[in-house]
Amino acid sequence: MLSQFKVVLVETSHPGNIGAVARAMKNMRMDQLRLVSPKCFPHADATARASGADDLLRAATVFDSLQDAIADCRIVLGSSARDRTISWPCLTARQTAEKWVSALPEQNIALVFGRENSGLTNQELDLCHYLLRIPCNTEYSSLNLAAAVQVVCYELFVASGQQMVSKVGDLGEEPLATAEQMEAFYVHLQQTMLDIGFLHPERSQSIMRRLRRIFNRTQLDTKELDILRGILRFSQNHNTE
Repeated sequence: MLSQFKVVLVETSHPGNIGAVARAMKNMRMDQLRLVSPKCFPHADATARASGADDLLRAATVFDSLQDAIADCRIVLGSSARDRTISWPCLTARQTAEKWVSALPEQNIALVFGRENSGLTNQELDLCHYLLRIPCNTEYSSLNLAAAVQVVCYELFVASGQQMVSKVGDLGEEPLATAEQMEAFYVHLQQTMLDIGFLHPERSQSIMRRLRRIFNRTQLDTKELDILRGILRFSQNHNTE
């Protein structure tokens, strides 16, 4: 869905940063990586930092110039943290995502990131339609290359409407307890508290009202209710021994 966006890295000095960028892209389901005259690629450091995104590295296309890397792109955005004497139209990463994720699904859009130490030259920005900015601390605005790519890719991912499916827990598969089941639980709870001497009859109404509020806020499912009923039964049995 985001294949129209091409991440273009210009003269990356450290191969590990290329691997880190590939990892950041794969996190956000992006796979179009283009490299302009990288200092050292392929390299073991790139593979190590990719941490499983080796397929993006193998599929990456290497170009001799930025002009060649963006030749098939309709829109070109150049990322830069530095202010320039000549003004370019500026867009934040979020504005970029909102503007083009759905508008141009079949037209290539280049996201150009410069060198680690100096970014993009003015001549390279001349090839760009927009200056891509990431709002951050104005007193320390230089982001690590992979971090900058991660932020932009994240905004594109969110704007595309994709979601990460949670695999934690039972995902709410157990049905919520019915009103009848809850009432039986409250009767059981009150009787158990009386049996163990925790509850006094004259105070039972107010305490039970507060306990109802607690459990009603929780919205117990049937499995959770079974666990609580099991604890109550154990307490009653232990108290009679």
